[in-house]
Parts: sequence; structure tokens; C-alpha cells
Amino acid sequence: MAQQHTTSLRLRLQYRFDNLVAGGTTPLIGWLALACLAVVVPASAVLVWADRAAPPTLSGRLTAVWVSVGQTLKLGGAVGSPLYVLASVTLALVALLFVSTLVSLITTGINGRILSLRRGHSTVLEAGHTVVLGWSDQILPVVSELVAANANQRRSAIAVLAPRDKVDMEDEVATGLGGTGGRTGTGGLTGTGRRTGTGATRIICRSGPTTDPTALARVSPQTSKAVLVLPPDGDSGDAHVVKTLLALDAVLTRPRGTVVVAAVRDSRNHLTAKLAAGPGGHVLCADEIIARLLVQTARQPGLSLVYQDLLDFDGDEFYTAAAQGLAGRTFGEALLAFTTSAVVGLLHADGRVVLNPDPHTEIGADDRIILVSEDDDTAVPEPAGPWVDEDAIVTARPRSRFAERLLLLGWNRRAPLVLEQLDEFVSPGTTLDVVALGDGATLRTAAEVAAARSRLEVAFRSGDITDPDVLAKLDVPSYDSVIVIGETDRESAPAPAATAAAAAPDTAPPAFAPEPGSATDDRTLVTLLHLRAIGEAADCELQLTTEMSDDGNRLLAPARAGADFIVSGRLISLLMTQISQSGHLADVFEELFKAEGSEFYLRPVADYVRTDREVAFATVVESARRRRECAVGYRLRAQAATAPSYGVRLNPDKRQRVRFDEHDWVVVLAES
Repeated sequence: MAQQHTTSLRLRLQYRFDNLVAGGTTPLIGWLALACLAVVVPASAVLVWADRAAPPTLSGRLTAVWVSVGQTLKLGGAVGSPLYVLASVTLALVALLFVSTLVSLITTGINGRILSLRRGHSTVLEAGHTVVLGWSDQILPVVSELVAANANQRRSAIAVLAPRDKVDMEDEVATGLGGTGGRTGTGGLTGTGRRTGTGATRIICRSGPTTDPTALARVSPQTSKAVLVLPPDGDSGDAHVVKTLLALDAVLTRPRGTVVVAAVRDSRNHLTAKLAAGPGGHVLCADEIIARLLVQTARQPGLSLVYQDLLDFDGDEFYTAAAQGLAGRTFGEALLAFTTSAVVGLLHADGRVVLNPDPHTEIGADDRIILVSEDDDTAVPEPAGPWVDEDAIVTARPRSRFAERLLLLGWNRRAPLVLEQLDEFVSPGTTLDVVALGDGATLRTAAEVAAARSRLEVAFRSGDITDPDVLAKLDVPSYDSVIVIGETDRESAPAPAATAAAAAPDTAPPAFAPEPGSATDDRTLVTLLHLRAIGEAADCELQLTTEMSDDGNRLLAPARAGADFIVSGRLISLLMTQISQSGHLADVFEELFKAEGSEFYLRPVADYVRTDREVAFATVVESARRRRECAVGYRLRAQAATAPSYGVRLNPDKRQRVRFDEHDWVVVLAES
């Protein structure tokens, strides 16, 4: 009871004090003055009466008490006539009021400035920095890759503008970049770890709407070297990107010296965003790129690991180098002109990009060599021809193309694009079974979809891909390749019109309901669990290619080491950061992801060199050149399950000698 009484008394006193504070300035000053006098006057009296040298008379002691109170309260404590004492106290009060007001004004100004800085409303005075506009799950991969790209610079800065609290943004970035570091996980196009710290790169956050030109001026985009526009989460993200590009166009002067890179999700908004970006702007279409890589990886197991190494700044990336002494020589000769870099194409003087051109193409004096190298300063010409072993070069065995059986589990906005891409690559007679949530209308459109495909025979089946009974009836091990894409629950399953639109090649794919990354990945993880059980029961390794939204969820995926994952947000982040460092790379990636032209393949090494001896990689490059291909690396089957590279080695030193196994692969850039 005493504890309860004490607590209630404390609460009553606190309640009275709160009411006093809420009453306004005047009552608060009065009560504070009374409280101060209630403490100072008795204390001064005690000091005077306890002093042995105190005046003996009562009036003298009262005067001494007044002097002590006056000195304590900075009222002077003057002694004399009443008028003199009143004037002294008045002057002391005026001085106290003036000083207090001055201190209050200074404190208010400093607090206002600190509050303004904390709100992120000040202007960034930098030059040659990188600007990131927007905030989404891509922010940490983008900032992490930009920090890695700036690792060889003594001073660099990244300015982030987003409609969020500045302190919250700084804390989230600091926490994200201060992770465990290193690379773990099962592989795929994901970026399996984050780097620790920011090195010499400063991260500057500013708060404000990215669609407001006035707010954009806070991060000084006109003096930056690159601007990245991130698509925000939600179904209105593409519209927000377009409005941001329009606001950016109003801020940047023309001609632009700044590289502008943006991304949209829906392919229907791609052209609109390109128009808003203006000349020199680069806009990526996430749906088209993801669909393309899903198809390429499904046909070339391990290809996601190759793109991972090419797109992040931890390994080897695309660079351009001056032709130097190669002007007038052929592209075929340039393939062996660099020992520590892999030549893959030409950037002509008029801006045209050609990957894997004809070996007899002559290099112009103003052309630049496109190559894969560890860094831009490692692309140094050094002949590798002396290390070619002519006796080790073999003639490729003829390999006939055959019809395949493919399985697509799930359906989302990108599924029609996946079907379209598959139809361009597969051999006639190839069948694709699609299992997804749907109703009878979806099945009725199967005939239309099949008629719209020239090579691919498509069959639709309605079913829940997280149901083990549904998967068990499919005989999954009998398929040559399985693609698992994100799918929402039954309530947000695609409408029948969606499949009908997929059947019409001249119509844009339909818009689907928003796909929350977490819910979509949850269903994908359950599906992978059942597929792993099916593979273990059949004692076989399923050829799986999986699409996921969140890289964190990918780390939970029940898959074999080195499995192929396409993590959409991470992939677009890597592409944007690569292009921001060199605008020419936008044309390189566009050429690489087009249906026509050249793309990366993993082909049997036994088709290029003998496997009964050690050979220098220069021999592999020469063998590929005779097949009008560019060899850029290899993958060793014996190390396919060993992290972090999973057997992939890009841009090896051409003098390096390797003893290949007949089951190893060569990574080549070749015509599709």
C-alpha cells in the first residue's frame, strides 16, 4: 500500500507540474522565481548567521542576507538609499533580460540550423559526385557498388535525395554497409554479401521529394558525374520515375555532361521514360532484362554466375580502351593483343557498339576496344600469341539441336515476356508446360497461346505450385529445365485476359496486381523445398532457374551450391551502377541483351582444346577466334559447388596453363 501511495503521489506531483508548464510563459516565470527565492533566501540567511564575522545587529545581518541574495541572483546586492537600491536592481534586471534574450536568440538560431541540417535541406556543394534519387530496396546494393567503384579514388561522394528523414536514411545506410562483408551463399546473380564500410567515399543524405526541381537542387545534379533514378516500391513506381526524370530535365543544362540512368518495371512505360530522360539518358526496362536473363540462364546453367562476376565491381567488368597500336589491324588480331584483358567488341567513333564483330573487321584510329578487365588501368596491350599451342586446338564436334521439354512454375507480369524470349531461342518442337494459379478461362486460352508461338508448343495447367501433390504429378525430373518465377496468392492470381494477351505477339503484356516481394518469395521458397525433395527422391539434380525479389530471401533458398538465381532488384542495381560509371556501357548491355546478335554461352571445353594436357588460355582464345567467337573465361566442373566463384574464372591471364576436364566449360561470346 505504501508503494502504491508513493507512486500515486509522484504521479500527482508530475501531473501538477505538467499543468504548470502547459499554462504558459508568465505563470512559469512566476513559479520559477518563487521557487528560486524559496531556496536562495533561506540559504543566504543560514550563511550569514553561521558566519562568525557576521554583523552583530539584526539590521546588519538582514543587509548581509540581501547582499548574498543579490550576488547569487546577479541583482548586484547594492546597499544604500532605497532609490539607489531600486535603480541598481532595475539595471541588473535589464542587463539580465538583455543577456538572456541574446543567448535565447543565439540558441534559437543554432538550434534552427541544426534542425535544418538534420532535416537534410542544405545544399550539397560537391563536383564530380554521384547522385542517387529515390529510396527502395535497391538503395543498399547501389550505394555498395558505387563505393566499390570509387575504391581507387582518394576522394569521392555519393549524394542521396529521398522523401525520408535524413537521420533515418543515414542510419540505414550505415547499418547496411557495416555488415558482415565477404561473400557467402549459393551463387547466382545476387551479390551474396555486402562490403564493410565506405572507405574514402562520403555518403551525404538530403531529404525532399525527387519530383520537385527545387529539392533536386539540394544535391547539385548539375555538377555531378552521374545521376541514378531508383524506381520506388509499389505499382505507381514507374510514374514516379517519369516525373523525377522530367524534374531532372528542368534542372540539368544542355548539352549534358552528366550520365543519367533510370529504371522502370513495366515494359509499357519504357518508351515514356526514355522520352522523359531526354537525349543522353539511359532507361532500363527491368521486366525485359529479367525475362531475357531467366531464359538465357535456363538454357545455359551457370550463366547467372558469369553475369554476377561481370556486373559487380568485385571481379572483372566491361571497360573501353584506346586502340593505340591496334589501329589498322583486325579485330581477330586484337583478341590476342592483351594478356590480362579479354577483348569482346568495338566502340566505333560514331558511337556504335559491336560485340563479337567479324574477326576480319579493321580497327579504326578513333575506335575503342571493348574488353573485360580487372580495372580500367589494367587494360595494357601485351601480345599473348607466343603462348598459343597449335597442337592442342581441336575441331568442334558437330552437335545437333534437339527439341526440349521445359517447365515454367508460376505466373506474373513477366511471364508473357519469358514465353516470347523462349520462342526465339529454342528448337522447333520444344514444349513448355506452364503450371500456375488460374481458372478455366486460363486453360481455354492455351490453344491461342500455342498458335502464337512459332517454335514453342505451350500447354497451360491450373495448379498451386506450392502444393506437393501438384508437383508430384508433373514428373519434374523428366524436364530438361525448370524455371520458377514469383507468383502471388490466389486472390491476386492473373486474370484470364493475361494469358490471352500473352498469346497475341503484337499486344503489350497486361498489367498485373502489385506483387509484394516478401509474399512472392515466400511461395517461391516453399516451391523450392518441394522441388528439392523431388530431386532427392529421384536421386538426380534438377536444372533449376529461380527468380526472386529479395536477396535476403535468396540466402534462405533450399538449393544446391552454385544454383542459378535471378534476383530482380539486385540485378537492376548492378546494371545501373555499371552504366553510371561509363555511359557507353548502356549500349554494350543493350546489345548483349538483344535477341539478335551475340550473347554469352557456356560450351564444352572439349570442342576447343585437347583435355589430355595443360594448355595456356591463349590457346582457348585462338580456338574460339577460328569459330568467330570471343573466349572470356571458363568454368571447372570439379569446383562448381565451391564458393565463392563456383568454378567460374573470367578473364584469366592468357599465359596461365590449365588442365581441363572434358566436362568443363568455356565461357564465350558468340552469335545466338
